[in-house]
Amino acid sequence: MGFTVAIVGRPNVGKSTLFNRLLEQRKAIVDDVSGVTRDRQYGVSDWNGKSFNVIDTGGFVHGSEDVFEKEIAKQVLIAVEEADAILFLVDAATGVTHLDEEMADVLRKSVKPVFLTVNKVDNPERMLDATEFYSLGFERVFFIASISGSGTGELLDALTELIPEDKKEVEGKEALPKFAIIGQPNVGKSSLLNALVGQERTIVSNIAGTTRDSIHTYYNLFQKEFILIDTAGIRRKSRVHEDLEFYSVIRAIKAVDEADVCLLVIDAEKGVTAQDLNIFSLAARKGKGLLLLVNKWDLIEKDTNTARDYEQELKKRLAPFNDVPIIFISALKKTRIFKAMETALEVYENRKRKVPTAQLNDIMLKAIQAHHAPVVRGHSIKIKFVTQLPTEVPSFAFFCNFPDDIKAPYKNYLENQLRKNFNFRGVPVRLFFRKK
Repeated sequence: MGFTVAIVGRPNVGKSTLFNRLLEQRKAIVDDVSGVTRDRQYGVSDWNGKSFNVIDTGGFVHGSEDVFEKEIAKQVLIAVEEADAILFLVDAATGVTHLDEEMADVLRKSVKPVFLTVNKVDNPERMLDATEFYSLGFERVFFIASISGSGTGELLDALTELIPEDKKEVEGKEALPKFAIIGQPNVGKSSLLNALVGQERTIVSNIAGTTRDSIHTYYNLFQKEFILIDTAGIRRKSRVHEDLEFYSVIRAIKAVDEADVCLLVIDAEKGVTAQDLNIFSLAARKGKGLLLLVNKWDLIEKDTNTARDYEQELKKRLAPFNDVPIIFISALKKTRIFKAMETALEVYENRKRKVPTAQLNDIMLKAIQAHHAPVVRGHSIKIKFVTQLPTEVPSFAFFCNFPDDIKAPYKNYLENQLRKNFNFRGVPVRLFFRKK
């Protein structure tokens, strides 16, 4: 199970800027107009060899002051309930406000660790002013400037101390393959689960966001046992029930963490959306097996090449990781749903695949001989040995004389050779280059 950190705070204190800093990318839209974060933002941060989920909780609906405060309180309560740790962000430039105090009252009642993070501390005067935030009564207080990154290292050190070391796989039911059915609301995830288990296991409705909690179902297909996880959908835009949406996002991310293989369900009529690609890349980064299920295929007008053209277009959108099975299904008519599960089991086996070192070197060194790495700064790069690392996600170490000089195009070539010669369909593959 992954460790999840939620960033909470009143609007315009710099939550999205901090989010981008933690993820080392400009993923969230940053603007100095309050309430600019509309879509839920989530990603993975790495620090000191530990990874954790980060959720930016921005995007409150503006209304009267009372409604505004009420919405904030809802968000905070859900973050407290569902996240493993809370980053409570405040603004040194404006000082302690009424909304900060309201939020602090809620957070002090929680047993979850709260990191009071005072932002925009970018000069000695601000540092002096920032000490007033000690009055909010939290033990863990950090002073940062998220734009420059000042102070964030200390915050991350303290945060990652709470993350437990990865546990080994346990025996019994917990060791069964786990498949998470993920995707946006109303694409047919619950209908798929019900079709598979042959009963109304989850509530099916055409109201987006009906499924709130993730549901675990034990399943047996052709003497293969596994666990299906039906998740709450991830909504693209925040509309009426912001609190429900936020809850759903955290649950969906937890389901991805828990799963071995993620079945991303998309609506055939709508196609793959930016939000689908977001959750796809999140699952890939976490090293999960992936397959794409194009649901409601029965509603599409078809000719000879419809499926082929649709698949080609999808793979363009999924690039660079597009070695992924794509299956056209109808959950309602139960078309190809069992094929989908058989494929998920194949992806699971691919993810577990261990290639003997002798076989690996025999094939990969021939591929390297056939196409040498480009010369960099006059250095002729020689790869001498390859081995698979003992990791959960298929990972390979290439030992060579100048590991830092190997560029992305050649890394892609090596990955393609691995995929061509060994079946890693649906599975992210990681390559490492070490000095020899």
